[in-house]
Formats: sequence, structure tokens, C-alpha cells
Amino acid sequence: MPARTSSPIPSALEQLGSPTDPLTSSDVADLRRFLILVADPRDARGLRYPALALLCAAVSAVLTGARSLIAISEWITDAPQHVLGVLGFAADPLTGLRPVPHAATVRRLLQRVDGDALDAAISAYLQARTPPPVEPDAEEGPVRRVIAVDGKVVRGSRTQTAAAIQLLAAMDHHGVVLAQRQVASKSNEIPSFAPLLDGLELANTVVTA
Repeated sequence: MPARTSSPIPSALEQLGSPTDPLTSSDVADLRRFLILVADPRDARGLRYPALALLCAAVSAVLTGARSLIAISEWITDAPQHVLGVLGFAADPLTGLRPVPHAATVRRLLQRVDGDALDAAISAYLQARTPPPVEPDAEEGPVRRVIAVDGKVVRGSRTQTAAAIQLLAAMDHHGVVLAQRQVASKSNEIPSFAPLLDGLELANTVVTA
């Protein structure tokens, strides 16, 4: 029997990086404020699970360490009932239990959702969580914020029919990804550079690339 492969997570979730602090209910509430702006690409007929709940669950799973679609689905399956409620999953009116989606349901949504919209929502969420810079003493003068722009290839994204996914990301000096864009397969990083920075506050900032 062939070994089960672990599919990589979508590129939009790559910017979440490694978890640093435990995920709390307030974190999930914050997530909902940003992810609600991501449109549901599915046909409205026959939908059992709202896209917002599925996206919140997927992002929460990555924030707590999931690094593949399989790991995301397993995290959702193992989540306690009260956590599912916070994420937005409705309870069955007969049993009172909150059913969880099949792994294929999560995978299909993440594969079809607008990658740029999800990137923008997650970037805005991460920027909102980034603490403001410490104000310097007046005698020392202003301290400029530093943002580094760099590219990377998503590990495990190359297939027999498609090239590996390339991303361009803007990070602060703490390593927090502030914005990210996928580089077009037949292009390079240069055309993505200006659009990457469009949503960032660049006043009193040094950008390195």
C-alpha cells in the first residue's frame, strides 16, 4: 500500500510562519473580522459549512502548527466542541453536537478561494497583531522601520505538470510577514514588487530587497 502523502498548505497560508503564542478565543474573533472579507467561491446551493468557519479553522490550524492539508483537517477533526463553536460551526438541532467537515471539503475550498484576497486578509491580520515600534527618545531622533522584501519557493509545490510556486514577501525585523504575493508562473519578482507594498504603511520606513 503506498504511503499517504502530505499535501502542502496553500501559498496564502505560508505567511503565517511558526506559531509563537497559544491561540485564544479573542484571536479567532480577530480572524473573523479579516477573513469575512474573503468571498466564498462555492455555489450557494447545498452548502453545509460556511466558508468563514472553514477559513478560520484552517488559519487557526496553521497558527497552532499544521503544515499540510492533512494536518489542517486532522486539527479540525480533533478540535473540542467549544472551539468549533468559536470558529463558527453550527450545532446539529437534534444532537446538539457540532459536526466537522470532511477533509475534501476543506481542501476544495482552499484550492478555489481567491489567493490574493486570502493573502490580503491574512496580511492585514498579522499587521494588526504586530506591536507598534517603541518611540525613541527625542534626543536620538526618529527610528526608521525596516521592511525586508525577499522571495522564496514553496516546498513541495512542484508537480510533474506545474512549476514550483514562487512567493514574494515583505517582513519586518521580527520576521513577521506583513504582505505576500504569488509570482506569476511566466514572470519574475520585479512586477510583483510595487503591488506587494501597496497595502503597507511606508512612512518613515526603509525597504530592503
